[in-house]
Amino acid sequence: MRVAAVQMDVAIGNGERNLKNILLQLKDAARNKAELVVFPECALSGYCFSDRDEAWAVAEELSGPTCSQLAAAAKELGCFAVVGLLERQGQNLYNSAVIIGPRGVMGVHRKIHLLHLGVDRFTTLGDIPFPLFQAGGCTFGVNICFDCSFPESGRVLKLKGAQLLAIPTNWPITSDSWEHTPKVRATENHIFVAAADRVGEERGFTFAGHSQIIDCEGKVLAEAGATEETILFADIDPASADKNRVVQIPGQYEYDRIASRRPEMYEALTKGS
Repeated sequence: MRVAAVQMDVAIGNGERNLKNILLQLKDAARNKAELVVFPECALSGYCFSDRDEAWAVAEELSGPTCSQLAAAAKELGCFAVVGLLERQGQNLYNSAVIIGPRGVMGVHRKIHLLHLGVDRFTTLGDIPFPLFQAGGCTFGVNICFDCSFPESGRVLKLKGAQLLAIPTNWPITSDSWEHTPKVRATENHIFVAAADRVGEERGFTFAGHSQIIDCEGKVLAEAGATEETILFADIDPASADKNRVVQIPGQYEYDRIASRRPEMYEALTKGS
């Protein structure tokens, strides 16, 4: 299947403009035969909000008009999309990624790990433990930006059966996460990674770009530069992510990072700090 990662600028607080751009990019990606298209974190809203009220004003419920328009486009184009947005549910405000397919809204990943930066200062901790989704023949899960700083986030999805990890992100240029995180998460979990980052500036923050698609052995299939808006494409075989045993030299140099795990030695992981 063909996977796409959209690297784009976002206008903070201007959902109408952002949605229009997302729909254009989705159409372009589908025209180039992409079945799964990943957009950046908070692609519909922007990220660097000054307070909760400002962010709340541009947040939407998943049943709202924006997701409905995205669903209509996915149905028309016959593709799937992961789109970052600010989500309202009751009195909660989540940094979320909505998963859209030809049959409508499939579900949501709410950012599990929050840092003291931008809108994450005002959002609610995600409450859904890393759901899985299906796009064509691919099983995938989502980490939003800071989520993928925690190895457990990718590993739990791999153990649930994910073949691809989608990372909608807003990496600032002060972070070096783009240089190593997608490759490491792919390698350690034997899983494909599609990371869609922002470009441009927003309220004093410049974003790093360098969106990437990585194969399940950590090799770069496609990578963008630091400043341009673009769409990355890569053709992948999702089933190859299920073949965890890597054979470098038959009978002499083989390994399986999943089968070799020893959970009984990892008790400290579940105790918290």
